[in-house]
Amino acid sequence: MSPRHNDIPLPAENSGIDQSLPEKTRRVTIIGGNGAGKSLFMEDMVRLCGDRAYVLSALDASLPASDDILPGSIDDLYRIESEKRNYMKGEAVSRLDKLSYMLFVDELESLLTFKENLSGNKNVKLPLTKIDRVKGVWEKVFPGSRIRPQRGTLMFDTGSGDDLVSISRLSQGEKTVLFYTAAVLFAMQDAVIFIDSPTLFLHPSIMGSFWNKIERMRPDCTFIYNSVDVDFVQSRMTNTCIWVKSYDSAKKVWDYQILKETPLSEEIFVELAGSRKPVLFIEGDSHHSIDAKLYQLVFPDWIVRPLGSCNKVIETTRTFNDLKYMHHLRSRGLIDRDRRTEAEVAYLRNKEIMVPDVAEIENIFLLEPVMRIMAKRKGKNPEKVVVKIKKSIIDMFRRHADAQALQHVRHRVKREVECKIDARFTCITALETHLKTLIYKLQPRKHYNELRSRFLDMIKRENYPGILQVFNHKPMLPDSGIHQLLGYRSKEEYISGVLDILRDNSEDAAKLREAIQRCFHLDNKNDTDKQTTLNQNISEKKKLK
Repeated sequence: MSPRHNDIPLPAENSGIDQSLPEKTRRVTIIGGNGAGKSLFMEDMVRLCGDRAYVLSALDASLPASDDILPGSIDDLYRIESEKRNYMKGEAVSRLDKLSYMLFVDELESLLTFKENLSGNKNVKLPLTKIDRVKGVWEKVFPGSRIRPQRGTLMFDTGSGDDLVSISRLSQGEKTVLFYTAAVLFAMQDAVIFIDSPTLFLHPSIMGSFWNKIERMRPDCTFIYNSVDVDFVQSRMTNTCIWVKSYDSAKKVWDYQILKETPLSEEIFVELAGSRKPVLFIEGDSHHSIDAKLYQLVFPDWIVRPLGSCNKVIETTRTFNDLKYMHHLRSRGLIDRDRRTEAEVAYLRNKEIMVPDVAEIENIFLLEPVMRIMAKRKGKNPEKVVVKIKKSIIDMFRRHADAQALQHVRHRVKREVECKIDARFTCITALETHLKTLIYKLQPRKHYNELRSRFLDMIKRENYPGILQVFNHKPMLPDSGIHQLLGYRSKEEYISGVLDILRDNSEDAAKLREAIQRCFHLDNKNDTDKQTTLNQNISEKKKLK
């Protein structure tokens, strides 16, 4: 029988337009926000697939059969097999036990057939049974562990030197691997296998390779997963995502979309499609950078998504906002100010890229309101701490003013050169002439002198906020002495102290959050209200339709 991968019906869509899966679809992942109706959507797909539907869930592995037994299910297969064979036990309760019994029935009948065929024909090969296939997957997923069938039951050698253990003594993860591996072998030909929460109980290190092995065992089947795990969705090669947005229970129709390729990476899109919160793209990574640790606490009403470089943040924010017709979510970017000019900052802010009033993230921990709150928490005199740190930073800036001015000019020249050389030229001579005149057009010394004069004026006026805005100097936070003044052992311990307060629901946490948000020209509450209003407007438009 030939596979029928393209013949998978989909539930009713509220636009009235029939949707279909792409050609040769073998893997489908249903994604969506909480309460969007993903589980109901999958249940309707199960109903529409009829006798081809085969539903599996690790949560059900140790449970007895329900009253409503689906045709072709493990419970149904076990009932049929036990009725046909007098020697097969009919009292197995859990689905995992039922699978174990069916594996031994297959083993016995395969060996009986082999023995019968062997008579008079010495070239007959020992057949590969379902137990053999389960053992093959098990021993690759758990190297050093072996399945040892004994007296009609599966026993397991974990490689620890202890006695063999039974199924009941396996960990939940091991039971899950055994359950799915055995279960897919009993699925009907060309089955549509529905799997709810495929990563449940599975360690991330084995998740992707395990499901690859399972899918290879049944190339005739289509696998449909209900999952919100981004890593899992990313692990499915040639995966098709169905984004379930909402369900109209009165009309019994869904608002859903089969995601096509977009310039936005699938990993990001899948993660964000499952949420109704506005999205904040930031620099750095989720594990090591201060950015993710700080901004998740400063902007709790946003999904904070680290993307690495500032260019990636700018590009992704632009792309995600260009795709609002697909997701209706608000997104913003957030990058360090670095050495950008006022014109550059204004341009970025106009493009939904937030830029702080400090040069880089470490400078946020030197904002006057932040230092005052931290000094008070540590029992220090806030005024004395602020005065001393301000003096330290201004003196430091005085020593580095010339080098800072040069770095700012270098940044400006580099950017302008990239823009000016990008022009069209008719010949090499025209390009050479253009390059020779660049020094006069760029005027680096003029900009250097202007910046140096501006920086000296900041120092003279003791313009502390202005200095934090232009001073890019990584050692500034530790060299300022703020952590010693407040009784912390290191810069890192001081930063952790700020983060610990932000994790509270205290008054100080609210003040810290407000001070940092103000640095971005952002009132987070008003911003969240705008997103709520946007969502309400979208809902009203849908009702009118």
